[in-house]
Amino acid sequence: MKKRTVDQAFSEAAPQYDAWVKQALPAYDELFAVAVEIIPFGHAKVIEIADLGAGSGLFAQHVQAKYPKANFTLVDASGEMLNIARERFAKQDASFSFIEQRLEDFEDSERFDLVISSLAIHHLEDSDKQSLFRRIYAALRPQGTFINVDQIRGEPPFHKLYWDTWLAKVRASGAAESNIQTSVRRRKEFDHDATLSNQLIWLRQAGFAADCIYKHYFVAVLLALKNENVQEESYEPD
Repeated sequence: MKKRTVDQAFSEAAPQYDAWVKQALPAYDELFAVAVEIIPFGHAKVIEIADLGAGSGLFAQHVQAKYPKANFTLVDASGEMLNIARERFAKQDASFSFIEQRLEDFEDSERFDLVISSLAIHHLEDSDKQSLFRRIYAALRPQGTFINVDQIRGEPPFHKLYWDTWLAKVRASGAAESNIQTSVRRRKEFDHDATLSNQLIWLRQAGFAADCIYKHYFVAVLLALKNENVQEESYEPD
């Protein structure tokens, strides 16, 4: 039997995805509130935003609520997911475009002020993550920003703690066991989580100034600033 691809798996999950992801991420509200809060642009500014691995458009929806004048390009390999995103933003057609494309094939040059991604890049092999970070840097305009909400792998011995805690919290939320097991199978089949330390190293090697702004067990909010316009700040304790 031919092995299914990650876009096929998420196309199959598309109808239930929005409800599931909010249940599967115990800190969903906090993660995305922080991710939007750290965007370094005025809310009235017209900015160009790319959402990579956009799925059904949940992250873009959070951002659009605070940046109503922004223009969005949603990129995802799953046509079914993008169809849900199109329905979500049907009344804002002029501000949204949709590209069915794998993350491995994304490439642009100084077109975007902001690149966002959520729960997508961990599906790539580590070498592909590093390549994508370099291409995101190239796609950003000067003073551009990259914000990634994504899974991380715990350094030993914390990986087991992350996994066991996730299972306990999702079960406590009342999620159906069948949905949990479907997610477990999908995670084991497609996830290639990288450690937080490695991801920060790769972002910095790509040229970014980068840090982890928020972390809840195995999910982190990473902020990366295009380094050519980052000024070193001095800090002196009181």
